[in-house]
Formats: sequence, structure tokens, C-alpha cells
Amino acid sequence: MPIVSIITAAYAPSGQFLMETAGSVAEQSLPNGWTLEWIIQEDGEQPALADSLTGIPGVRYEANDGQLGLAVTRNLALSRVSGELVQVLDHDDLLLPGAIELLVSRFIENPIHWAVGQADDLMPDGERRSYPSALEFGVVPPKVVNEWATERKGNWPVHCAGLMMRTESVRALGGWAGLPAEDDISLFAALSEVTSGYCEEAVTWLYRQHAGQTFRTEKWRSRSARGRQVALQRARAMSRAGVRIEAVPFGGKVESAVEIGDSIKKPRKI
Repeated sequence: MPIVSIITAAYAPSGQFLMETAGSVAEQSLPNGWTLEWIIQEDGEQPALADSLTGIPGVRYEANDGQLGLAVTRNLALSRVSGELVQVLDHDDLLLPGAIELLVSRFIENPIHWAVGQADDLMPDGERRSYPSALEFGVVPPKVVNEWATERKGNWPVHCAGLMMRTESVRALGGWAGLPAEDDISLFAALSEVTSGYCEEAVTWLYRQHAGQTFRTEKWRSRSARGRQVALQRARAMSRAGVRIEAVPFGGKVESAVEIGDSIKKPRKI
């Protein structure tokens, strides 16, 4: 039975919206025969979110027990994924009803490696603001996304916080880049350079705007420029190396529980 895995990197000091996010996950429908798991990885020296997640179906929680950063936290979550598709969901954003079912259907219909729906900004007063898509809807061939970004000095036309991707493709590319900013863009730049994706016309998620977002700081903005530079370098290197990743049919084995010895930390069950 194929599985789609939602992964969320969480952090208690800014986790005030997590229960709303959980509510949006609970409302998701799935294609026939598919199941869903929600992989939550909590960053921080003092993890505090486990109790609030108790009893939520499908949740698999683990804490870093240290401040490791967003990229590492996402990669640790990825190590526990058992689904063939992985949906990124930040701990303050919301999936709209039907989002997972719709995006999964695009993978069933097309030999793609990534898909993303349109997002509305969710403002602090509850207002939703929509924006036109920078890409044409439908299948997006390799290189198109990065050509768009190159022409606009490192600004991408896709918000990576809403991506659904093939798990094996993400692992093959090393997961999220070890960068202090734009770790997700670096991964997406590599993936979209060598594989096709899908730009979905429907609005499938809400990107919450609030004062606690890290991208609002001057330090993050300065790091963002370097992260975007690395992303374009990575994409060009992938292209020159002739890297290709095939889309395999669903129903295969996804390696998540690889045995490596007694030193690996066992996930906390809730």
C-alpha cells in the first residue's frame, strides 16, 4: 500500500500555530489505496511539543535534543520517512482540504518528481491574499525553473514550503543542503534541473505571515543571497555532470529502517 509522508520541522518557541497545522492535516483525503504518515522532527535544546501531539493519528514524533537548525532537522525527519512521496509542511502553514489527494494524483498521472500547488498568503488578521503563478500550469520540464531564476538574479518562481517530492529522488540528491538559509531552494534547484515536475493551478495551501518568521531578520537576508548562489551552482553542476533520475512506478520498497547498530536513537512514541 503506497504511503505519502508529510514532514514538519518544528520548534517550540515559534510553535504556537502547530495545532492549526495539525487540524489541516487531519482534514486531508487520499487516493484509493494510499495511506498517510506525519513525520514531526522537533529542533531545540528544550523540546516541548510532544504532549500536544499525543493522540493525533498518523503522527511519528522525534526530538533532536539539541539546536541543529532547519536543514538538519528536515534531513532527520527524512531518515524516518517510509512513504514514496514526501510533502513538506512547515509548522505554521496550512494544507487546504484535498491538497494531498490532488498532488498525489499528478504523480500517478505523470512521470514527475515534484509537484506544487498555488499558495495564498494567510495574513495575521485572517485575510487571504492570492498571487498569479510565475510558471505555466501543468508539467514543467527540467531546467525551466532554474532558467527563470537565473534571469531574475536568483529569485525562484516556486515556494518550496509547499513541495511534494519523490522520496527516493530527494535522498538521491542528499536531502536539504547544509546551509544557514535557502536549504530548500538548493534542494529544489538540483531536483528541478534534472527532473520534470508539475505546477498545479489549484490553491492547495496557505503560507502564514507572522512576526516570528526567520526570513524577516537582516541576518537571514544576508545569508539568503549566499544560499541562492549555492543553489544555482548546484543546478549547473548537476546539468554539466549529466545527472538523470528515473521515475519508478509506485508500490516499490522505500528504505527507511536501515539497520546500522545499537547507537541509533529510537524515536519517542506518543
